[in-house]
Amino acid sequence: MSKETSKDALADELLATTRALKAHRLNTGASGNASARCDGGFLVTPSGLPPEQCAAADMVWMGMDGVSDGRLAPSTEWRIHRDIYADIPDAGAVIHAHSPFATALACQRADIPPFHYMIALFGGDSVRCAAYATFGTEALSKNALAALAGRNACLLANHGMLAYGRDLAHARAQAVELEALCEQYWRARQPVPPVLLSEKDMADALECFRHYGGRGLKQQSSN
Repeated sequence: MSKETSKDALADELLATTRALKAHRLNTGASGNASARCDGGFLVTPSGLPPEQCAAADMVWMGMDGVSDGRLAPSTEWRIHRDIYADIPDAGAVIHAHSPFATALACQRADIPPFHYMIALFGGDSVRCAAYATFGTEALSKNALAALAGRNACLLANHGMLAYGRDLAHARAQAVELEALCEQYWRARQPVPPVLLSEKDMADALECFRHYGGRGLKQQSSN
């Protein structure tokens, strides 16, 4: 398969992914974005265009130098995608969503504590909330990378969520699972906070997830 054919196939998959995120109600309108590592750079969804109005040819290729090659402008959040690929070799695809429950928690600037063992799916004993910065800025990218240290997902304060995976299917699954956990945590806090798992409980869960499915992302040590 040629590189061009491979890129075309990946563009089709990226378009299908961004449409699926809307079907899962993780995004509405033109909110959110997604990308996949490709040919020394990455393909990313275009800026300001709802998925149902996009074609595969509208997916934008970007080099790691931040220069794009496409007929449309790349997502305003391209920098976060680029910096995740530069910083995290295991990341093959990145999803950013404005899903309802993740965004509600992010607007409270709240980390998600170990209220459920499935938190371990994201690489640690919590899902952090990155400090606030204006969308599309270098500051937001730096804050996101700090929150992702030892993790494969985070919240973005007053903004939404980020998740990455080995490929688009994995990243999408991570994002869907994170939104489900955010909803569970939101509901569990009403009217009283949930009972949190102990450090030992979470250590046991993390060890189990190192072999979960036999092909998960290699867990990173927490800072």
